[in-house]
Amino acid sequence: MTSTVHVQGAGSVRRPETLLLMNEQTQHTQFGPRERERLRAVAALGQPLAAARLDSEAVRARLAEVEVLVTSWGCPVLDEDVLDAAPRLRAVLHAAGSVRHHVPHAAFDRGLLVTTAADANADPVAHFTLGAILWAFKKVPFLAADARHFREDWSYREYHGELSGRDRTVVLVGFSRIGRRVVRLLHRLDLARVLVVDPVAERADIVAAGAQPAELAEALPQADVLSLHAPALPETHHMIGAAQLAALPPGAVLVNTARGALVDTAALEHACRAGLHAVLDVTDPEPLPSSSPLYDLPNVVLTPHIAGSLGSETRTMADAALTELERYAAGLPPLAPVTRQSLAVQA
Repeated sequence: MTSTVHVQGAGSVRRPETLLLMNEQTQHTQFGPRERERLRAVAALGQPLAAARLDSEAVRARLAEVEVLVTSWGCPVLDEDVLDAAPRLRAVLHAAGSVRHHVPHAAFDRGLLVTTAADANADPVAHFTLGAILWAFKKVPFLAADARHFREDWSYREYHGELSGRDRTVVLVGFSRIGRRVVRLLHRLDLARVLVVDPVAERADIVAAGAQPAELAEALPQADVLSLHAPALPETHHMIGAAQLAALPPGAVLVNTARGALVDTAALEHACRAGLHAVLDVTDPEPLPSSSPLYDLPNVVLTPHIAGSLGSETRTMADAALTELERYAAGLPPLAPVTRQSLAVQA
């Protein structure tokens, strides 16, 4: 079902019936007054405006009418039962990153348009990663941990290898949305040589971004910083294991802002006990069990999956989904479509 509104100079503009489908906290965080005003301007909205569950009569009645679902964190799986209950549904516009956990292949079988706001989420992750890399060059978080124990004795500066931001080598695994951004940010600073490991990326694209293509085996022994940006796929599960960690040079720092399952946790624990430095925003499992030695090692920094969009940052992703909604209503092509093929290689 749709309604129309007359806009001066533009004739009648279609307003598709739309429902927000996400958990309650996300509704309030991502869709503040400005976002809801923008939503009302482009969409026909019923009651309820938003839902976190699909088992009430009121929500099922809305499902029968909606043409567009704007989804985000906490969206229920859009399984066959849900899709059958939404015969008018034509588009699922995701105001977050991965749609893997709530959009099944059946959605593509039915010809639904699916979009993602993953590009909007890539910027804060890239910024966080850049900060981690720059601090890793001078071992800032590890020296800060040492300072609490050595106090007036600064000899601990010598324990972590070279403390320099010049002429370093950063190895990025994954020329993804985030990986590309990190390459560009590092290229602007002109501090480090950047090697990119990605078997499916075009070599010319890597070079154009300011980096050098490389194979993992040849790149690891050169890495002052190893930063991971690959998706979690069967092919990438534990791609960084004992052999890869052992290939890193003394003083190297592993930065993981991607997915914890890219790294073999048991091998990582062993390597960090032996002196490997690590900055881990993601782990496997997440969070780590309290018995993990990584909690107590001064050469390891653990953060609780904060690199991606949080708080007011998530409204950038809401804006991206609303832009897709405006384009859909105007009959324009999407900016960030998800296809059955692209879903297979996305995080």
